[in-house]
Amino acid sequence: MKSHNLKISTLFIGLALTTFLFISCSDDDNDFEVVGTENVTNNSTDETVFYEIGETHEAADDYVWDSSSTVKITLNGSLIIVDGDGATVNGSKVTINTAGNYEITGTLNDGQIKVDTGDEETVRLILNGIDVTNTSSAPLYISNAEKTIIILKENTTNYLTDTNNYVFEEGEDEPNATLFSDDNLTIYGEGTLIINANYNDGIASKDGLLIASGFLNVSAVDDGIRGKDYMVIKDGDFTVNSVGDAFKSDNGWIQIKSGTYNINAIGDGITAESTIVINYGDFTIQSGGGSNSYLSSDDSAKGIKSNFDILIEDGIFNMNSSDDNIHSTYDITINTGIFTLATGDDAIHSDDTININGGEISITDAVEGIESPRITINNGEIYLTTSDDAINAAGNTNNYLYLNGGYIVINASGDGLDANGDIVMTAGTVIINGPTAQNNSPVDYDGTFKLDGGFLVASGYASNMDEAGSSSSHQNSVLVKLSSAQLAGNLFHIENSSGENIMTFQPQKKYKSIVFSSPELSSGAYKIYLGGGHTGTETNGIYENGTYSPGTLYKSFTISNKVTTVN
Repeated sequence: MKSHNLKISTLFIGLALTTFLFISCSDDDNDFEVVGTENVTNNSTDETVFYEIGETHEAADDYVWDSSSTVKITLNGSLIIVDGDGATVNGSKVTINTAGNYEITGTLNDGQIKVDTGDEETVRLILNGIDVTNTSSAPLYISNAEKTIIILKENTTNYLTDTNNYVFEEGEDEPNATLFSDDNLTIYGEGTLIINANYNDGIASKDGLLIASGFLNVSAVDDGIRGKDYMVIKDGDFTVNSVGDAFKSDNGWIQIKSGTYNINAIGDGITAESTIVINYGDFTIQSGGGSNSYLSSDDSAKGIKSNFDILIEDGIFNMNSSDDNIHSTYDITINTGIFTLATGDDAIHSDDTININGGEISITDAVEGIESPRITINNGEIYLTTSDDAINAAGNTNNYLYLNGGYIVINASGDGLDANGDIVMTAGTVIINGPTAQNNSPVDYDGTFKLDGGFLVASGYASNMDEAGSSSSHQNSVLVKLSSAQLAGNLFHIENSSGENIMTFQPQKKYKSIVFSSPELSSGAYKIYLGGGHTGTETNGIYENGTYSPGTLYKSFTISNKVTTVN
């Protein structure tokens, strides 16, 4: 059993395909949300992986209040009018010192809305079309409150703007964000909030940050939206342009349940010190200027980064990063989703374990596609184009690649499948257009390659490293090394002694070797043809149905062992 212990409470996630539960639980010491528990089948052992997130400050009555008790605050240039009790005015600053509900409207040219109350009840700020600028501090500053809820009134647009010149009291360095909270903060509503952060961060909470809904547009010279202890986003529409990170939890975890995200960050797009859980969302993320941008060794510009674990349940992800698209220190689990990934480094990288249980993943440009010491692919449709290795199980003493299903198409200048350990394939389809030089191989492993099922075809360039399956396999495989290179598009055809088509492959690149394994490759005699034509349907280089018109007979061979080499 494998367990990762966090400083916060507990969320159980496994890595198989079971239905996820949503239950609230508590004990004497911890409150936690159980999102799911599953057993991991990794072809050698069963284990349970524990992901962990904690309970939030949200309460059932947060979004319900008595409108008759609302105090009206009107902003008018440098003038502030309070109609009711609970707030005091000092020049162009209004301080809310009593818990309650406050509706704020109007423009403040150079001033501040401040919350400073020792009350245990909630403060609600209903923003009804405000435009607040502060030239020396945060326009909206929550210095003390049990919990503050900012409500964006429907059909309103609200602006908060600061400058690059903050003036602090002696010994202080806060507030340091355009919207800054020392305590738990919630943002909710159907209105719009536009933040222009010219000093530091756009939105920052030193405790928990929960965004339930709203339209948020944040431009920041450092981080866009920060929840120091944790961040939970239930829904919303977000546009974040940041010189630093776009969404960040310094000490804790991030959970995103839904929403639309347009992110352009010079730093990381979404980053957390602890676990990241994404239930769903529509994400467009550019980090570090995109895949063609230069990144220094001291910088981090990843799309989604966790210093712990990442769980992606579902979503739409369009990501273009100069650094890794998805990166974790420990586990990454992808259950489903649609991914279009371009990167100047790795598309999906974990320092520990990657588990892919489904989804449509298109890696259009990467150095390495999927990299981790331990990789398990159970299902999914995966397309990879890489300048180095496409799927690489490396980085530890216990490296493995397990292929239990799915449909994988690879175009790699490096190795197609590479394991500094064992490869096990039990099911699925793998099509590899491999390297066109002899310093790499379409299939490369240091341990064994146990082929127990599935369909595999891989083109390479007759490297000495080219390998088919191992003798311990239950399914036959063949490695064909040709005497001369074939042009891209020239058909490679295998048929049995009865003339029945076993496989017709049209590699996308020039090739000099082929690795092939299929349940149809039984013991017996076969012929290899090069060139010719085919009337069938071609999908990713594989022809089905139709008729093969013979090209040149290259060689006949016989399969009598699990591994056959044809020279």
